Amino acid sequence: MSHETFQPFVLFGRSHQIVLALTVAVPLLLSVLARLADSRTLERSICWVFAAAILGAWAYWYMIATQNGWLDIGNALPMDLCSWACIATVVTLIWPNQKSYELAYFWALAGTVQGILRPGIPFDFPDPRFVEFSVFHGGIIASVLFLTVGMKMRPYPSSFPRVIAWTLFYMAAAGAVDWALGVDYGFLRSKPIYPSLFDLMPAWPYYLPVLVVLGVLSMAIYYAPFFLIDRVRGFRARRS
Repeated sequence: MSHETFQPFVLFGRSHQIVLALTVAVPLLLSVLARLADSRTLERSICWVFAAAILGAWAYWYMIATQNGWLDIGNALPMDLCSWACIATVVTLIWPNQKSYELAYFWALAGTVQGILRPGIPFDFPDPRFVEFSVFHGGIIASVLFLTVGMKMRPYPSSFPRVIAWTLFYMAAAGAVDWALGVDYGFLRSKPIYPSLFDLMPAWPYYLPVLVVLGVLSMAIYYAPFFLIDRVRGFRARRS
């Protein structure tokens, strides 16, 4: 199918809205099912399906990128934050553990969510890039929601220094690759060409510290529900 048969991607158009709705609805429904069934086997099966979907989408992107000549040094390496979020998510799905979970939680919600809200793709469904992008990014977010709601995993205050340290390590690693190869992983050398939150930030390099501040702020926002839950439980415990 030639690109001429695909309609241009419409931000928050019908296809985009369906992807966003499924990204939230599917993991929540599966979480309810897993809790009602109270089956470890079902939980593990759902995790493996999510992991297979994410890795399958990632492999599919490399396949279509190679076939169409889109693959180059600027996109072939897993040095964007969504790739690191993917790795942390898949590791947690296959081997549930606190440290990879908290990376997946904060990187997915603070980073991957921004990607799926404003995808940098040219064409709408059923363009392969739309399908791959939606399954990959939506799968990461959906997996984190299932791990959190369905499997009752959660971040803790001790998660903050670990996630911040790993995020700074990512920025250093991506920056080193960008400098060595003349590429732009992590948008550390320039802003995205498509509309994004970067448009509201100052010019390079002044937006880099802004990214750090926004990253910490977003972590606080995504931790807030657990902070409030702990406060309410503590208040009830003191009154009982």
